[in-house]
Amino acid sequence: MPNGTSCVVVRYHEIALKGGNRQRFVQRLIANMRDATTGLGVRAAQSLPGRIVLRLEPTAPVAPIAERVAETFGVANYSTGVELPVDLDVIRAAVLDCARAEPFTTFAIRVRRADKSFPMTSPELGAALGAAVFEEVGGRVDLDDPDLAITVEILPRTAYVSGGKRPGLGGLPVTISGRVTCLMSGGIDSPVAAYRMMQRGCRVDFVHFSGAPYTSRASVDKAHDLVEHLTRYQLRSDLWVVPFGEIQAAIVARVPRSHRVVLYRRMMLRIAEAIGRAGARVLVTGESLGQVSSQTLENMQTIAAATSALVLRPLVGMDKNEIIHQATRIGTFSTSILPDQDCCSLFTPAHPTTRATIAEVEAAERLLDVPALVAQGVDGAVRERFVFPPALAAARADVRKVGGDG
Repeated sequence: MPNGTSCVVVRYHEIALKGGNRQRFVQRLIANMRDATTGLGVRAAQSLPGRIVLRLEPTAPVAPIAERVAETFGVANYSTGVELPVDLDVIRAAVLDCARAEPFTTFAIRVRRADKSFPMTSPELGAALGAAVFEEVGGRVDLDDPDLAITVEILPRTAYVSGGKRPGLGGLPVTISGRVTCLMSGGIDSPVAAYRMMQRGCRVDFVHFSGAPYTSRASVDKAHDLVEHLTRYQLRSDLWVVPFGEIQAAIVARVPRSHRVVLYRRMMLRIAEAIGRAGARVLVTGESLGQVSSQTLENMQTIAAATSALVLRPLVGMDKNEIIHQATRIGTFSTSILPDQDCCSLFTPAHPTTRATIAEVEAAERLLDVPALVAQGVDGAVRERFVFPPALAAARADVRKVGGDG
């Protein structure tokens, strides 16, 4: 497009409500988008009133950059287009180029004139540009549901022309709300719980409890694949894999059959809390009220009493169909339903209690060396780190290498 610079115009919604803290949220969103688009040719990022503009190198691939922006929490919507001087002829040429870029039957020109010194009002400019498209490209105007919506924004000293707005993920930029530790089972629920916490601005660390040495690596491989996928949304993740089989065997050998599942869960929370103490003392689970025996109100209360950490349950009020729908939408469902051998299937009684009391489980735990079992789980945990995109991992490795050489 003449005299223009390719760009992506990013708009936010919830961030705009943050008052005096808004700039901190905006800067975090910019940093996350810059990291997400590492190596793709984003030349600069600028915060403008109500929006962020990513300016691209001339050879930058627009589609991959737009995809990364669309997967960044905090983005309400975005447009790919061109940055132009505030000149009617230049804007008109850009609108016509945009109209010629894809087939359509109906179209609309949506004008936002933030700079009131521009000599035409928004309706006047929209009408003039619409007439140009009709005369030189064709089509019929439809302001309600057009095949093609061309957006024109007039700001002081700059204009933007783009082919409509595309939705982002909304929410808050990751890390702005702090860090949490998510118990990642490998099933359908916990990846969705982690995603929802990311959407609220949390960096999520993961702890997976495997049935090793009594089960195969299938559940570990699933957890790996799920965390790798979810890292697209938060760019950096840590996955801790805890061999839990021997700990379960110790519980089975000493406590009543009906209370085993509750005691497994309490032990998991203790171990996850200990692993997360360095930076994330808030625990997240994929529990949904009434879904299984350990997820009754009584059992969830008794399980949570094992830890002093805050336990968050983002899915507690969702039913299974709602969770499956969201898992499908975020791309984790197909991995979550793969068969595996996880620790939850080990030594599970036929009729677990649904109303365990704190007094009952504390009496059972007096038969165990709880601190030793927690230490066993923590000491046996193995960490794996994930970074997305690969270019970001390479860039950070180079920084570390330079720092080491210095």
